[in-house]
Amino acid sequence: MLTVMPAKAPTLYPSQSRLMVALGQRLREARLRRRFTVTQVAERASVSRPTLNKVEQGDPAVTMGTYLRVLAVLGLENDLDQVAAHDPVGRRLQDAELNVPRRAPKRKKLDSPSDSPAEDGTP
Repeated sequence: MLTVMPAKAPTLYPSQSRLMVALGQRLREARLRRRFTVTQVAERASVSRPTLNKVEQGDPAVTMGTYLRVLAVLGLENDLDQVAAHDPVGRRLQDAELNVPRRAPKRKKLDSPSDSPAEDGTP
């Protein structure tokens, strides 16, 4: 199974591009530490060698699922569990109990005609 990548890579800010390149470099170094070849990792992750090369370059056009499969081959998939686990800004906003618009309560449905008020106004 080969991964189909989008025709055009998403536009990233320079700081985001640096993060992607650094991630790709870390994945490459993890592969080399394990003494895996590009071919071995590509086959185990069910991607082509050129796609794995793009992962190791931090290409933003590669799908998140492909990055996850490569992480799994390297035994690092649980590292993804740490992404956004520590959210200090979100916690502060939550603690401040800012007014968050909520949906109006649902109207109570009347189940049977006997539950409806009488037409003459008597209960």
